[in-house]
Amino acid sequence: MTTQFKSLLQVLDYFRDEKTCTTYLANSRWCNTPSCPHCGNVGAYVTNRGFKCKAKECHKKFTVTTGTVFENTKIELRYWFAAIYLATAHKKGISSLQLSRDLNITQKTAWFLLHRIREMLTNNAPQMLEGTVEVDETYIGGKHRNKHSKARKLLNEKGTGAINKTPVVAMLQRDGNIVTIVTPLANGESIKPFIYANVKPGTTVITDGFGAYKGLNKDYTHEVVMHSENEYVRPGNIHTNSIEGFWSQLKRGIIGTFHQVSPKHLHRYCHEFGYKYNTRKVLDTVRFEDAIKNVNGKRLTYAKLIA
Repeated sequence: MTTQFKSLLQVLDYFRDEKTCTTYLANSRWCNTPSCPHCGNVGAYVTNRGFKCKAKECHKKFTVTTGTVFENTKIELRYWFAAIYLATAHKKGISSLQLSRDLNITQKTAWFLLHRIREMLTNNAPQMLEGTVEVDETYIGGKHRNKHSKARKLLNEKGTGAINKTPVVAMLQRDGNIVTIVTPLANGESIKPFIYANVKPGTTVITDGFGAYKGLNKDYTHEVVMHSENEYVRPGNIHTNSIEGFWSQLKRGIIGTFHQVSPKHLHRYCHEFGYKYNTRKVLDTVRFEDAIKNVNGKRLTYAKLIA
């Protein structure tokens, strides 16, 4: 498949009708051997509208989209596949307004479509990080000068740029993957369990001098780079520059493409950029194929999205 198209135009040419799309999706999900999404039984009867489970205890009907992010969609799979290709190929993302113009759909539909794609890109079972891992936090929100007067006053009193912003914590394995989480508070109680759950004991963990990271030396080789003292690189390749590069890409995407992201949906944007970072060494077509393989069990309804 990866040799069959190298651009959006070729994607649209290949997925020219719904039958081609459903055949491709079936092959991606089951290798053309249908598996019941209700009970997991392998093997099904072909019906005029889809499939019927062969298991006597089940016998439920299903289609190629049942149990996926596409379930009950009114949008043609051709549009879905084009949106997935655009969302995963654009390094800084694509806005719902731009997608609506590109695919000739409404902005509301494009917004819902993109959020379901971001939900699809979520890695629910990331591998434990090891080797050398950089850990850092950042704060997503507006600039100080753009805030209302009360927020500026509170910021001046407390002396921190985190007022009215949402903390995001990330862990990046050198030459490996990144894992992100949006947390209501950036302190040791919220950050350390996240690190323990995703980083193998004994790993070299590099952080800045933020107090929330104190005590990590009990389970890890903890290296600290004191940014407050203008220290950014220490001998032995001790730095957090790699994760700072990820923050730069995330923030440029938010500022330049989306302009404003609500705290409610911020975690999905982080998942999108994390997925693209983790697949940074592969071709856009390979990333597209890998994304299609993540459709199972990732359904996101509109009611849940806006709840």
